[in-house]
Amino acid sequence: MLSEEKKNKYQVVIGLEVHAQLLTVSKMFAADSTEFGNLPNTLISTITLGHPGTLPKVNKKAIEYAVKMGLACHSEITRYNIFSRKNYFYPDLPKGYQITQDKGPICVGGIVPIRLSDGSAKDIQLNRIHLEEDAGKSIHLEGEADTLVDFNRAGTPLIEIVTEPAIYSSEEAYAFLSEIKKLVKYLDICDGNMEEGSLRCDANISVMLKGAKELGKKVEVKNMNSFRNVVRAIEHEFERMVTLLENGKEIISETRTFDADTGTTAGMRTKEELNDYRYFPEPDLSPVLISEEWLHSIQVDMPALPRDLYKKFVEEYGLPDYDAAFLTESKELALWFDELCQETSLYKAASNWTMGPVKSYLNETAIHIQGFPVSTQSLAELLELIEEGKVSSSVASQKIFPELIKNKEAKPLQVAQQLNLIQESDANSLQPIIEEVLNENPKKVAEFKSGKKGLTGFFMGQVMRKSNGKADPKVATKLLTELLNK
Repeated sequence: MLSEEKKNKYQVVIGLEVHAQLLTVSKMFAADSTEFGNLPNTLISTITLGHPGTLPKVNKKAIEYAVKMGLACHSEITRYNIFSRKNYFYPDLPKGYQITQDKGPICVGGIVPIRLSDGSAKDIQLNRIHLEEDAGKSIHLEGEADTLVDFNRAGTPLIEIVTEPAIYSSEEAYAFLSEIKKLVKYLDICDGNMEEGSLRCDANISVMLKGAKELGKKVEVKNMNSFRNVVRAIEHEFERMVTLLENGKEIISETRTFDADTGTTAGMRTKEELNDYRYFPEPDLSPVLISEEWLHSIQVDMPALPRDLYKKFVEEYGLPDYDAAFLTESKELALWFDELCQETSLYKAASNWTMGPVKSYLNETAIHIQGFPVSTQSLAELLELIEEGKVSSSVASQKIFPELIKNKEAKPLQVAQQLNLIQESDANSLQPIIEEVLNENPKKVAEFKSGKKGLTGFFMGQVMRKSNGKADPKVATKLLTELLNK
């Protein structure tokens, strides 16, 4: 194990390459379906298989999705787009080459703002976002000598989001990936499902002495199917590289694979200083021109982004950072909460209920917020009943809320009246109950008067029990204090 002293001498430097499969109905250059989960080699055509005489055609929707991501990341949008052939040995691409973008990515530069656990914020610099087609899937069955190939995924549209080497910890990498997943889901351009391979990540990792100006030799780690595994791979590589350097050994620039079972990496192939993919312009595709009118129509169609809603929740609704971060984690929940806030000005109470009873119900029933049976108007009315002192918060959550879930047409006030739950706020009605509690507990009263002020909670519990939970806590507490101090 490396000592903390040795670790602290070095700085890890990370650049991420994130591949996001776009949610188009058809492939990047063919009309084949992109549906997931079909039988192997059933979503293929002569174009996907690269038969002679076939011609690819650019998927317009994929262009629009890539532009949306670029706009969300404040990238410069390239108006004149050329596709290239990348000649590389792809055993799972029938053409033997990949159609991608080389010198002119559709989105240049940009930033992705992240927020870390200590509350600090940072902008992660992007190098580019470019369009390309995905490869198929090679399947290596245990005990079998042959490799099977499924071409269904071949040709599926991808955007590759490439950062600058500007990520300096595994925590920053995790925050960046989380933000990318949120962005693509808010934009409705990718489902962000790493388990199904629709969001994949390669990490370029190097280490250097703190204060050094030159980056160390990098390795590229592949085969990571979760954000947590990206973190594990980075932390493992940092220790491995520092150990090599501390022992006077050289770091080999190579591609490594990550083993999720052991949390370790293993070398796959060494990297040359400059890979020669023999790029040249794709001769079968015309350049794609993005006009001002087309760009404007995409801009108009942009949805609210997580950072916009976060800012709105903090600045307009006055919510704490924690609430705003929690509520914007999911696009659907954020929009639902925003709709709730159009029905009430009790923003913090609305946040507490959304993060509490509402979220608990969603988790218990395994449904999405779109299927939540209580309308935002109905929940807003319930919040108003609590604010007005007509029902207590506990009664609202334990008795009224379940009834609203059972009956979509029910009104909170009607439920409270039917179940006889309206709080008793009349001092003349509450005083006899409080006096009865005090008369039944003379020893406790004596202890209170001798200095045990914590017994107030005991008395209030008895009052609430005798009133069947209907006593207004504020009024009851005031009366109880007056009677105890007589």
